[in-house]
Amino acid sequence: MSNMLTGPQPNGYATRGNHSAMRYAGHAASVAAATGMPTAIVTADVVLTVNAGSSSLRLDAFVMEGAGPRRIANAHDAHDGALPDDGVAAFVRALGPGRVAAVCHRVVHGGTQFRGPTPIDDAVVAEIARYLPLAPIHNRLALQGIAAVRIALGSECRQVAAFDTAFFADLPAVAATYALPKELAAKHELRRFGFHGLAHQSLWQQWQATRPGRGGRIITLQLGAGCSAAAIQDGAPLDTSMGMTPLDGLVMATRPGDLDPGVVLYMHDALGMDGGRVNAILTHESGLLGVSGMTGDMRALLASDDPSARLAVDLFCYRVRKYIGAYLAVLGGADAIVFGGGIGEHSPEIRQRILSGMEWCGIELDHNRNNSVVGVQARINATGNGPEVWVMPVDEAAEMAAAAMRLLETASQHA
Repeated sequence: MSNMLTGPQPNGYATRGNHSAMRYAGHAASVAAATGMPTAIVTADVVLTVNAGSSSLRLDAFVMEGAGPRRIANAHDAHDGALPDDGVAAFVRALGPGRVAAVCHRVVHGGTQFRGPTPIDDAVVAEIARYLPLAPIHNRLALQGIAAVRIALGSECRQVAAFDTAFFADLPAVAATYALPKELAAKHELRRFGFHGLAHQSLWQQWQATRPGRGGRIITLQLGAGCSAAAIQDGAPLDTSMGMTPLDGLVMATRPGDLDPGVVLYMHDALGMDGGRVNAILTHESGLLGVSGMTGDMRALLASDDPSARLAVDLFCYRVRKYIGAYLAVLGGADAIVFGGGIGEHSPEIRQRILSGMEWCGIELDHNRNNSVVGVQARINATGNGPEVWVMPVDEAAEMAAAAMRLLETASQHA
C-alpha cells in the first residue's frame, strides 16, 4: 500500500512512515484485546467509518457502548488520487470475519436534499455521482470507498452516508444565494452549500457540553489542509466561508479561498488555459503552496525566513481574522471562538497571530494557556467579559459512527 500517515492531521501536523498493507493486520490482536473477544467468535458489533480524503484514506472501527462509540482500531493511508486497491479489504480482514455491522462514509457534497446521515442505496449513489462536477476529487473517492466496501463485505452490508453539506442545508437565503439570474441559479443549483459540516457541528456540540442548555453564538474555525469558518447561533449555522465548492473562503494548503471570478475568466480567455488546467491550479497549486512557492505545510512555513513563506502565513491569518470580524457582525457579537482541525488544534502560534489585535472586541488570549495547548480541549482566553476562546479536537469518525448507529437503530425500531 501507499505511504501511511499516523498522528493528528495533515498539513504538517502528521508524521509519515513507510508501512505496507500488513500495518492493518497488526490491528487484529489489539481489536480482540480491546473487545475481550477472540477474533474467531463472529459477532457483528463494529461500526466502520471511511473517510476518503483528497490525499489520504482514514479508516476507523468502533464498538458502541453506553457512553458512545469506542475506537478499537484505525489506519491512515496516504494515496495519490485513487484509493489503495486493498485498503478497506485488508482493514476488514484484520477486524475478523463477520465483525462489521455497518459502514459510514464521509461524503463531501450532497447538495441540499441530504439533511442528515442517509442509508446508501443505488439512488443515493446516483445523487453522489450527480455532484461530481462540484466536488470531483472528494465525491469520486467516496464512490470508490462505497464500491470497495461492497467488494469487501458484500452488497448486503449496511452502508450510511454522512454528508459534509448536511449541517448547512438550511442556511438562510441571504447566506446561500449568489447574486446571479434567479432562473439560471434555480435551474442549475448555483448556490452556496458549505462544507466541513461534520467538523463544525462537532465543535458546536463540544462547546455546548461546557454550558448545557444555554445556547449561544459561536464562530467555529476548522483549520487544516482544508479550512473553513462558520457562524452558528443556537446550533443553526447562519453563514459559512465555503460556497458552491470547497474552493471558496479561507486560504488553504493548496486552495486559494476567496477569488475574484474575473481571475478565472482571465486565465481562460487571455491566458488560454482550459478548464482542466484552471481546476488543477485552483485545487492543487494555490493557497499556502502557491503563495510561498515552497509548500502547503504550515510547520515548514513557520520555520522559514523566506519572505514568500512569511507572506503566505500572514495571508492565511489575515483571511481568518477577516472572517471572524464579518461573523461578529452576522451574529451581533459572539460568546466563543472555537478552533479545530490540524492547524487550529496544534499551532499556538497561528492561533495567536489570527487573534492578534482583536482586543477591541474583547477577544484576548492568555498566552501561557495558549502556548501549552496542543491537540487537547482547553479554554485559552484571558479572564474577562469578552468571548471565550477554545481549542476543541474534532473527531469526525466518532461523530459518523454515532450518527450511523442512531440511524440504524431508528430504522430497526420501525422495521
